[in-house]
Amino acid sequence: MAQGRPTALVIRLTPAERLTLLTCQRCTTLSAGLARRARLILLRAEGMPITTIAATGGMGRRHVYKWLRRFQQEGLAGLAGRARRRGPDPRAPYDVDVG
Repeated sequence: MAQGRPTALVIRLTPAERLTLLTCQRCTTLSAGLARRARLILLRAEGMPITTIAATGGMGRRHVYKWLRRFQQEGLAGLAGRARRRGPDPRAPYDVDVG
C-alpha cells in the first residue's frame, strides 16, 4: 500500500488523553463511531500516515483530516458527534383543510 504524502498535521497526546482514547477504543458501551475516531487519533499520534489510517478505519482521507483537526481544536470533546440538521419529519401529519 502506498504510504501517502507526509503531512504537517501532528498529534501530541498527554498521558491522560492517551489513556482516555484507549479506554474509548475498548469500551463496549460507546458508539462505534466514537471508538473509531479514538483509534484514528491514536494511530496518527503514533505517526501512521493519513492514507493508511483512512484504509484501516474504513473512511476517506477527508474525514480523517476532519476528525484530526477537530481534535486539535477542541480536544477530546471534539470527537463527540454533533447533531445533524434534519428536515421536517415525513411522517408528521399535514394540516390539510378538507372541506
